[in-house]
Amino acid sequence: MEKSLRKNFLNALHGNPVNRIPALSVTQTGTVELMDMTGAAWPEAHSDPEKMAKLAIAWHEIAGFEAVHYPYCLTVLAETMGCDVRMGTKDIQPSVLSHPFSKGPENLGIPENLLEKGRIPAVLKATEILVDMIENKKGRKIPLIAGMEGPLTVFTHIAEIKNCLIWALKKPDYFNTFMETCTELCIEYASTLFDHGADALCMPDGGIVGSRMMPPSVLEDSVKPFYKRLCRKVNGPVILHICGDAGDSLRTLSECGFEAISIEEKVSLKAAKEAIGDRARLIGNVSPSRTLLFGTPDAMKAEAKQCLSAGVDILAPGCGIAPGTPLSNIRALVEARDEWYVEKG
Repeated sequence: MEKSLRKNFLNALHGNPVNRIPALSVTQTGTVELMDMTGAAWPEAHSDPEKMAKLAIAWHEIAGFEAVHYPYCLTVLAETMGCDVRMGTKDIQPSVLSHPFSKGPENLGIPENLLEKGRIPAVLKATEILVDMIENKKGRKIPLIAGMEGPLTVFTHIAEIKNCLIWALKKPDYFNTFMETCTELCIEYASTLFDHGADALCMPDGGIVGSRMMPPSVLEDSVKPFYKRLCRKVNGPVILHICGDAGDSLRTLSECGFEAISIEEKVSLKAAKEAIGDRARLIGNVSPSRTLLFGTPDAMKAEAKQCLSAGVDILAPGCGIAPGTPLSNIRALVEARDEWYVEKG
Protein backbone atom coordinates (compact mmCIF):
# COMPACT_ATOMS: atom_id res chain seq x y z
CA MET A 1 0.00 0.00 0.00
CA GLU A 2 2.75 2.44 1.00
CA LYS A 3 4.47 2.30 -2.37
CA SER A 4 1.22 3.26 -4.09
CA LEU A 5 0.38 6.27 -1.89
CA ARG A 6 1.70 8.83 -4.35
CA LYS A 7 -0.02 7.20 -7.32
CA ASN A 8 -3.25 6.82 -5.34
CA PHE A 9 -3.19 10.50 -4.31
CA LEU A 10 -2.52 11.75 -7.83
CA ASN A 11 -5.27 9.51 -9.20
CA ALA A 12 -7.70 10.96 -6.65
CA LEU A 13 -6.59 14.49 -7.51
CA HIS A 14 -7.20 13.93 -11.22
CA GLY A 15 -10.51 12.11 -10.76
CA ASN A 16 -9.21 8.66 -11.68
CA PRO A 17 -10.08 5.39 -9.88
CA VAL A 18 -8.31 4.88 -6.55
CA ASN A 19 -7.48 1.92 -4.32
CA ARG A 20 -8.79 3.83 -1.32
CA ILE A 21 -9.80 7.43 -0.74
CA PRO A 22 -6.60 9.13 0.48
CA ALA A 23 -6.52 10.29 4.11
CA LEU A 24 -4.17 13.23 4.61
CA SER A 25 -3.92 16.98 5.11
CA VAL A 26 -3.48 19.61 2.42
CA THR A 27 -3.21 22.40 5.02
CA GLN A 28 -1.03 23.26 8.05
CA THR A 29 0.29 20.19 9.89
CA GLY A 30 2.67 21.34 12.63
CA THR A 31 1.64 20.23 16.13
CA VAL A 32 3.43 20.66 19.45
CA GLU A 33 3.31 16.93 20.16
CA LEU A 34 5.09 16.10 16.91
CA MET A 35 7.56 18.95 17.47
CA ASP A 36 8.48 17.40 20.81
CA MET A 37 8.79 13.92 19.33
CA THR A 38 11.00 15.03 16.44
CA GLY A 39 13.02 17.83 18.03
CA ALA A 40 11.95 20.06 15.14
CA ALA A 41 9.93 22.90 16.64
CA TRP A 42 8.59 26.26 15.59
CA PRO A 43 9.71 28.95 15.08
CA GLU A 44 13.01 27.39 13.94
CA ALA A 45 11.21 24.93 11.65
CA HIS A 46 9.87 27.86 9.61
CA SER A 47 13.40 28.82 8.53
CA ASP A 48 15.61 25.76 9.04
CA PRO A 49 15.14 23.39 6.06
CA GLU A 50 16.33 20.32 7.98
CA LYS A 51 13.83 20.93 10.79
CA MET A 52 11.09 21.86 8.33
CA ALA A 53 11.55 18.54 6.55
CA LYS A 54 11.91 16.51 9.75
CA LEU A 55 8.62 17.84 11.15
CA ALA A 56 6.87 17.34 7.81
CA ILE A 57 7.88 13.70 7.33
CA ALA A 58 6.62 12.92 10.86
CA TRP A 59 3.09 13.32 9.58
CA HIS A 60 3.56 10.17 7.59
CA GLU A 61 5.97 8.23 9.78
CA ILE A 62 4.35 8.98 13.15
CA ALA A 63 0.83 10.24 12.49
CA GLY A 64 0.18 7.90 9.58
CA PHE A 65 -1.11 10.50 7.13
CA GLU A 66 -0.78 9.48 3.49
CA ALA A 67 1.04 12.61 2.36
CA VAL A 68 3.63 15.07 3.57
CA HIS A 69 2.71 18.76 3.76
CA TYR A 70 5.01 21.72 4.37
CA PRO A 71 5.75 24.59 5.27
CA TYR A 72 3.64 25.79 8.20
CA CYS A 73 2.54 29.36 7.51
CA LEU A 74 1.22 31.78 4.90
CA THR A 75 3.80 34.52 5.20
CA VAL A 76 6.68 33.36 2.98
CA LEU A 77 5.72 35.42 -0.06
CA ALA A 78 4.53 38.36 2.05
CA GLU A 79 8.01 38.54 3.56
CA THR A 80 9.67 38.59 0.14
CA MET A 81 7.38 41.49 -0.82
CA GLY A 82 8.57 43.60 2.10
CA CYS A 83 6.17 42.75 4.92
CA ASP A 84 7.58 42.58 8.42
CA VAL A 85 6.75 39.17 9.88
CA ARG A 86 6.49 38.11 13.51
CA MET A 87 7.83 34.55 13.51
CA GLY A 88 5.59 33.37 16.32
CA THR A 89 6.31 30.74 18.95
CA LYS A 90 6.18 26.98 19.35
CA ASP A 91 2.38 27.07 19.24
CA ILE A 92 1.66 30.29 17.32
CA GLN A 93 2.16 30.64 13.57
CA PRO A 94 3.99 33.57 11.96
CA SER A 95 1.93 36.68 11.23
CA VAL A 96 2.27 39.77 9.07
CA LEU A 97 2.98 43.03 10.94
CA SER A 98 3.24 45.61 8.17
CA HIS A 99 1.62 46.37 4.82
CA PRO A 100 4.17 48.13 2.61
CA PHE A 101 1.74 48.85 -0.24
CA SER A 102 -1.25 50.09 1.74
CA LYS A 103 -1.16 53.43 -0.11
CA GLY A 104 -1.36 51.92 -3.58
CA PRO A 105 0.64 50.07 -6.24
CA GLU A 106 3.44 52.62 -6.67
CA ASN A 107 6.78 50.75 -6.89
CA LEU A 108 4.92 47.42 -6.76
CA GLY A 109 6.74 44.63 -8.52
CA ILE A 110 8.19 41.15 -8.15
CA PRO A 111 11.58 41.38 -6.43
CA GLU A 112 14.64 40.63 -8.54
CA ASN A 113 16.19 37.26 -7.75
CA LEU A 114 12.93 36.26 -6.07
CA LEU A 115 14.06 32.71 -5.34
CA GLU A 116 16.95 34.00 -3.23
CA LYS A 117 14.75 36.18 -1.03
CA GLY A 118 13.56 35.59 2.54
CA ARG A 119 12.67 32.01 3.43
CA ILE A 120 12.17 30.82 -0.13
CA PRO A 121 15.63 29.15 -0.26
CA ALA A 122 14.81 27.29 2.98
CA VAL A 123 11.51 25.99 1.58
CA LEU A 124 13.17 24.89 -1.66
CA LYS A 125 15.95 23.14 0.25
CA ALA A 126 13.37 21.42 2.48
CA THR A 127 11.66 20.20 -0.70
CA GLU A 128 14.88 18.62 -1.88
CA ILE A 129 15.50 17.03 1.53
CA LEU A 130 11.98 15.59 1.60
CA VAL A 131 12.28 14.19 -1.91
CA ASP A 132 15.52 12.49 -0.87
CA MET A 133 13.90 11.10 2.31
CA ILE A 134 10.92 9.77 0.39
CA GLU A 135 12.81 8.22 -2.49
CA ASN A 136 15.56 6.57 -0.46
CA LYS A 137 13.55 4.79 2.23
CA LYS A 138 12.96 1.37 0.69
CA GLY A 139 11.65 2.95 -2.49
CA ARG A 140 8.75 4.68 -0.79
CA LYS A 141 6.80 7.17 -2.87
CA ILE A 142 4.80 9.39 -0.54
CA PRO A 143 3.05 12.39 -2.09
CA LEU A 144 4.67 15.72 -1.31
CA ILE A 145 2.25 18.66 -0.97
CA ALA A 146 3.75 22.15 -0.85
CA GLY A 147 1.73 24.99 0.62
CA MET A 148 1.86 28.66 -0.33
CA GLU A 149 -0.22 31.81 -0.23
CA GLY A 150 -2.45 32.55 -3.19
CA PRO A 151 -2.58 35.93 -4.95
CA LEU A 152 -5.49 37.29 -2.92
CA THR A 153 -3.72 36.42 0.33
CA VAL A 154 -0.51 38.09 -0.81
CA PHE A 155 -2.57 41.12 -1.90
CA THR A 156 -4.25 41.44 1.50
CA HIS A 157 -0.93 41.00 3.29
CA ILE A 158 0.94 43.69 1.41
CA ALA A 159 -1.96 46.16 1.14
CA GLU A 160 -4.45 45.20 3.92
CA ILE A 161 -7.85 43.56 3.51
CA LYS A 162 -9.84 46.79 3.69
CA ASN A 163 -7.88 48.33 0.81
CA CYS A 164 -8.27 45.19 -1.28
CA LEU A 165 -12.04 45.36 -0.91
CA ILE A 166 -12.31 49.12 -1.40
CA TRP A 167 -10.12 49.13 -4.49
CA ALA A 168 -12.07 46.20 -5.99
CA LEU A 169 -15.12 48.47 -6.10
CA LYS A 170 -13.73 51.99 -6.35
CA LYS A 171 -10.31 51.64 -7.97
CA PRO A 172 -10.44 48.58 -10.22
CA ASP A 173 -7.19 49.64 -11.91
CA TYR A 174 -5.43 49.38 -8.52
CA PHE A 175 -7.07 46.02 -7.87
CA ASN A 176 -6.03 44.61 -11.23
CA THR A 177 -2.46 45.87 -10.85
CA PHE A 178 -2.12 44.12 -7.50
CA MET A 179 -3.72 40.91 -8.76
CA GLU A 180 -1.46 40.93 -11.83
CA THR A 181 1.70 41.22 -9.75
CA CYS A 182 0.61 38.81 -7.02
CA THR A 183 -0.50 36.20 -9.54
CA GLU A 184 2.78 36.30 -11.44
CA LEU A 185 4.64 36.10 -8.11
CA CYS A 186 2.67 32.98 -7.18
CA ILE A 187 3.19 31.41 -10.60
CA GLU A 188 6.98 31.80 -10.41
CA TYR A 189 7.22 30.42 -6.89
CA ALA A 190 4.76 27.57 -7.48
CA SER A 191 6.47 26.42 -10.66
CA THR A 192 9.80 26.39 -8.82
CA LEU A 193 8.34 24.21 -6.05
CA PHE A 194 7.24 21.72 -8.71
CA ASP A 195 10.66 21.88 -10.35
CA HIS A 196 12.21 20.93 -7.00
CA GLY A 197 10.00 17.86 -6.61
CA ALA A 198 6.62 18.79 -5.12
CA ASP A 199 3.77 16.57 -6.37
CA ALA A 200 0.97 19.06 -5.73
CA LEU A 201 0.48 22.55 -4.41
CA CYS A 202 -2.16 23.65 -1.90
CA MET A 203 -2.98 27.34 -2.11
CA PRO A 204 -5.06 28.66 0.79
CA ASP A 205 -6.63 31.81 -0.63
CA GLY A 206 -9.79 33.79 -0.74
CA GLY A 207 -10.62 33.99 2.96
CA ILE A 208 -12.42 37.20 2.05
CA VAL A 209 -14.47 35.12 -0.39
CA GLY A 210 -15.46 32.62 2.28
CA SER A 211 -16.27 35.44 4.70
CA ARG A 212 -18.64 36.83 2.03
CA MET A 213 -17.02 40.26 2.19
CA MET A 214 -16.23 40.15 -1.54
CA PRO A 215 -19.17 40.69 -3.92
CA PRO A 216 -19.76 37.79 -6.33
CA SER A 217 -19.26 40.13 -9.30
CA VAL A 218 -15.70 40.90 -8.15
CA LEU A 219 -14.91 37.20 -7.82
CA GLU A 220 -16.32 36.47 -11.27
CA ASP A 221 -14.91 39.46 -13.16
CA SER A 222 -11.75 40.46 -11.31
CA VAL A 223 -10.42 37.36 -9.52
CA LYS A 224 -11.47 34.42 -11.67
CA PRO A 225 -9.38 35.49 -14.71
CA PHE A 226 -6.23 35.55 -12.58
CA TYR A 227 -7.00 32.18 -11.01
CA LYS A 228 -7.47 30.75 -14.49
CA ARG A 229 -4.14 32.19 -15.58
CA LEU A 230 -2.39 30.70 -12.55
CA CYS A 231 -3.86 27.24 -13.13
CA ARG A 232 -2.96 27.40 -16.80
CA LYS A 233 0.66 28.50 -16.29
CA VAL A 234 1.74 26.55 -13.19
CA ASN A 235 3.41 23.27 -14.16
CA GLY A 236 1.60 20.95 -11.74
CA PRO A 237 -1.73 20.28 -9.98
CA VAL A 238 -3.04 23.08 -7.75
CA ILE A 239 -5.48 22.64 -4.87
CA LEU A 240 -7.42 25.71 -3.75
CA HIS A 241 -8.28 25.87 -0.05
CA ILE A 242 -11.04 28.28 0.91
CA CYS A 243 -11.73 29.21 4.53
CA GLY A 244 -15.22 30.07 5.74
CA ASP A 245 -18.59 29.42 4.15
CA ALA A 246 -17.62 29.51 0.50
CA GLY A 247 -20.67 27.57 -0.70
CA ASP A 248 -22.07 30.34 -2.91
CA SER A 249 -18.72 30.80 -4.63
CA LEU A 250 -17.84 27.18 -5.35
CA ARG A 251 -19.33 27.05 -8.83
CA THR A 252 -17.24 30.02 -9.94
CA LEU A 253 -14.12 28.72 -8.22
CA SER A 254 -14.52 25.27 -9.77
CA GLU A 255 -14.45 26.85 -13.23
CA CYS A 256 -10.92 28.23 -12.75
CA GLY A 257 -8.96 25.05 -13.46
CA PHE A 258 -7.99 23.90 -9.96
CA GLU A 259 -7.61 20.13 -9.71
CA ALA A 260 -9.35 20.16 -6.33
CA ILE A 261 -11.01 22.47 -3.83
CA SER A 262 -10.56 22.04 -0.08
CA ILE A 263 -13.41 23.31 2.10
CA GLU A 264 -14.16 23.90 5.76
CA GLU A 265 -16.84 22.10 7.75
CA LYS A 266 -19.06 25.20 7.42
CA VAL A 267 -19.81 24.09 3.86
CA SER A 268 -22.31 21.30 3.21
CA LEU A 269 -20.58 18.50 1.32
CA LYS A 270 -23.79 17.73 -0.56
CA ALA A 271 -24.16 21.33 -1.70
CA ALA A 272 -20.45 21.54 -2.51
CA LYS A 273 -20.58 18.47 -4.73
CA GLU A 274 -23.59 19.86 -6.55
CA ALA A 275 -21.86 23.21 -7.10
CA ILE A 276 -18.53 21.77 -8.21
CA GLY A 277 -19.81 18.87 -10.31
CA ASP A 278 -17.01 17.06 -12.09
CA ARG A 279 -14.94 20.20 -12.70
CA ALA A 280 -12.78 19.66 -9.59
CA ARG A 281 -12.31 17.13 -6.82
CA LEU A 282 -13.59 17.81 -3.31
CA ILE A 283 -11.31 17.70 -0.24
CA GLY A 284 -12.39 17.91 3.40
CA ASN A 285 -13.86 18.56 5.72
CA VAL A 286 -13.45 17.24 9.29
CA SER A 287 -13.60 20.11 11.78
CA PRO A 288 -10.06 21.03 12.89
CA SER A 289 -11.27 22.72 16.08
CA ARG A 290 -14.48 21.08 17.31
CA THR A 291 -13.43 17.55 16.43
CA LEU A 292 -9.67 17.30 15.89
CA LEU A 293 -8.58 19.70 18.62
CA PHE A 294 -11.30 19.31 21.25
CA GLY A 295 -12.98 16.03 20.35
CA THR A 296 -12.15 12.39 20.98
CA PRO A 297 -10.85 9.71 18.61
CA ASP A 298 -14.36 8.24 18.44
CA ALA A 299 -15.87 11.61 17.55
CA MET A 300 -13.11 12.08 15.01
CA LYS A 301 -13.89 8.75 13.38
CA ALA A 302 -17.63 9.41 13.30
CA GLU A 303 -17.20 12.74 11.51
CA ALA A 304 -14.61 11.35 9.12
CA LYS A 305 -16.94 8.53 8.13
CA GLN A 306 -19.72 11.04 7.50
CA CYS A 307 -17.40 12.89 5.12
CA LEU A 308 -16.56 9.68 3.30
CA SER A 309 -20.21 8.72 2.98
CA ALA A 310 -20.99 12.20 1.66
CA GLY A 311 -18.57 11.62 -1.20
CA VAL A 312 -15.31 13.47 -0.56
CA ASP A 313 -12.58 12.58 -3.04
CA ILE A 314 -9.85 13.08 -0.44
CA LEU A 315 -10.46 12.88 3.32
CA ALA A 316 -8.77 15.71 5.19
CA PRO A 317 -9.20 18.30 7.95
CA GLY A 318 -11.32 21.24 6.87
CA CYS A 319 -8.52 23.73 7.57
CA GLY A 320 -5.08 24.00 9.16
CA ILE A 321 -4.52 21.73 12.16
CA ALA A 322 -4.19 23.57 15.48
CA PRO A 323 -0.74 23.14 17.10
CA GLY A 324 -2.32 21.71 20.26
CA THR A 325 -4.19 18.92 18.45
CA PRO A 326 -3.58 15.52 20.14
CA LEU A 327 -1.85 12.84 18.12
CA SER A 328 -4.52 10.28 19.05
CA ASN A 329 -7.15 12.33 17.23
CA ILE A 330 -4.89 12.83 14.23
CA ARG A 331 -4.21 9.11 13.87
CA ALA A 332 -7.95 8.43 14.02
CA LEU A 333 -8.41 10.02 10.58
CA VAL A 334 -6.66 7.20 8.72
CA GLU A 335 -8.14 4.61 11.09
CA ALA A 336 -11.63 5.92 10.31
CA ARG A 337 -11.03 5.62 6.56
CA ASP A 338 -9.87 2.01 6.97
CA GLU A 339 -12.83 1.13 9.21
CA TRP A 340 -15.26 2.75 6.76
CA TYR A 341 -14.14 0.44 3.99
CA VAL A 342 -14.51 -2.61 6.26
CA GLU A 343 -17.98 -1.53 7.39
CA LYS A 344 -18.99 -0.83 3.81
CA GLY A 345 -18.06 -4.38 2.92
